[in-house]
Amino acid sequence: MKERIITSEELEDDGVVDNTIRPEVLDEYIGQSEVKENIRVFIEASKIRGEVLDHVLLYGPPGLGKTTLAYIIARELGVNIKTASGPSIEKSGDLAAILSTLEPGDVLFIDEIHRMPRFIEEILYPAMEDFTLDIIIGGEGSSRSIKIDLPPFTLVGATTRAGDLSAPLRDRFGIVSKLKFYTTEELTEIIKRTSRVLEMPINEDAAIELAKRSRGTPRIANRLFKRVRDFALVDKKESIDLDVMNKALERLKVGKSGLDETDHQLLKAIIERFNGGPVGIDALASSIGEETSTIEDVIEPYLLQEGYLKRTSRGRMVTEKAYKELNINYQGGLFGIDLDV
Repeated sequence: MKERIITSEELEDDGVVDNTIRPEVLDEYIGQSEVKENIRVFIEASKIRGEVLDHVLLYGPPGLGKTTLAYIIARELGVNIKTASGPSIEKSGDLAAILSTLEPGDVLFIDEIHRMPRFIEEILYPAMEDFTLDIIIGGEGSSRSIKIDLPPFTLVGATTRAGDLSAPLRDRFGIVSKLKFYTTEELTEIIKRTSRVLEMPINEDAAIELAKRSRGTPRIANRLFKRVRDFALVDKKESIDLDVMNKALERLKVGKSGLDETDHQLLKAIIERFNGGPVGIDALASSIGEETSTIEDVIEPYLLQEGYLKRTSRGRMVTEKAYKELNINYQGGLFGIDLDV
């Protein structure tokens, strides 16, 4: 499968540029107003009490700024941040090595925390509650448990699948915040800020149109801006106008609705191979050659949000809006009957 330009997953070339355009304090963070203001209060209150901030769980579709917010929390607290990802913590020793490097008040950020093994979760419970680490060392017959005291710290966990977290782990987070898709106005402001940081001006009309095609996701907005900038530079343009942007996104096959070839492939497969649905996720994944997790975490959220797709107890179904997007005659669902009525 070829790389999607509008994927909300982080790609290898995102790192360097994203570090330069990533906001560093809450006042620079655009969007997620309710979450942002609540976190501002919680941080200030923890400073007044002289205590570490409660553990924070951030969840929502990829690309909405969970990692950025974790770094901002650490900066606002005036502490260091250590990072890890759930899949990389495979042994109790891996977790112990990370926790043993923490200084008092530090933030530990674990991305994709839902992918952490269950037995690692159980070791994390006393670390989160009592700031202690219980580890069993030695082999069979000679094993013993040792307890290590940890400095008070704040765990910030990020996940695209809050439902996959075990209840005991989820309950140990004192602050739970859901990040939502961004509005066109918010994405327009993000694009303008990125244009200033990267020193490539963009016209107001072009910024608004680019925002509309960014699927409500800042990561996609910034990635599209960088690719449009490439076209503008090669064409020797000193700024990005609507004409440059339209030509670039046409070359990238990103439509006016923000949907790309992969989205169209998924919707078309449901219509042509499964009569509009319902269809199970495994059958759908096999039909388009994608992993079920990719469909659920990356492709589906925006299609569901915008009403191109709906999930029922019997599986995925496309809506009339999807037929219009693909210019296919709508027959009112399977055998001419709308199953969701």
